[in-house]
Amino acid sequence: MKKNNITNINDKVRAKKHLGQHFLKDENIAKKIADTLTLNGYENVLEIGPGMGVLTKYLLHKNLYLVAMDLDSDSIVYLNHTFPLQHPKLIKGTDNFKVIEADFLKQNLQELFGEEQFAITGNFPYNISSQIVFKMLENRHQILEFTGMFQKEVARRICEKEGSKTYGILSVLVQAFYNAEYLFTVHPQVFDPPPKVQSGVLRLTRKTAFYLPCDEKLFFRVVKAAFQQRRKTLRNSLKTLNLPDNLREDTIFGLRPEQLSVEDFISLAVRIDEALN
Repeated sequence: MKKNNITNINDKVRAKKHLGQHFLKDENIAKKIADTLTLNGYENVLEIGPGMGVLTKYLLHKNLYLVAMDLDSDSIVYLNHTFPLQHPKLIKGTDNFKVIEADFLKQNLQELFGEEQFAITGNFPYNISSQIVFKMLENRHQILEFTGMFQKEVARRICEKEGSKTYGILSVLVQAFYNAEYLFTVHPQVFDPPPKVQSGVLRLTRKTAFYLPCDEKLFFRVVKAAFQQRRKTLRNSLKTLNLPDNLREDTIFGLRPEQLSVEDFISLAVRIDEALN
């Protein structure tokens, strides 16, 4: 049975490899991540994977309503029973702070904030970081801002521009709807246990126009098909779409996907949508 007066959290909460956990222990980095939130246009924040609350406490210094969500029951016990003791101004069940045990990938996000706008932040588990981003895109109508820590390679890829070898599916899909900024790099020694890779913190700010002028499912399909065969030209990688010959003769189909900007992909999807309908 879990005790409510945990005094040595290292004896109670262990980072679990199957959950991709690496607990941040650097207070300065935690504060910097909390400060990546602009709080422009929203006051609701969802923190994914709070662990031992090193980021949580800095978020609660701000004027916001915070939901901390973790799949690890040990972390939930810690946050619910020890965290308020470390922060006397916080009382379990108050209106500005809620802890829930849940799987973000399975959670209905409207149950958290209704129809209100919100932001997401956290030290994201590296083994599901791409899935977290895709779920964010599915719920972009409510998610104004998204900040936090990824494996550096993934964070760089999300923010990359055309012309780079790391520019890919995540880059285009995210930047079609959000302005992406790579903010800073975090080294392994600030984690327990330290990961084998460097980490990177980014900020995604939703664009004012975050709906596309074409069928969005088609846009996703075009981008994924193009990069799944990234060494081929679009003329070859998009064969499965059965495009009209006159469209495929356009010079853009002689390019490889990394040569197209996000705007180019949107324009291409518009033309394909018109050609197929």
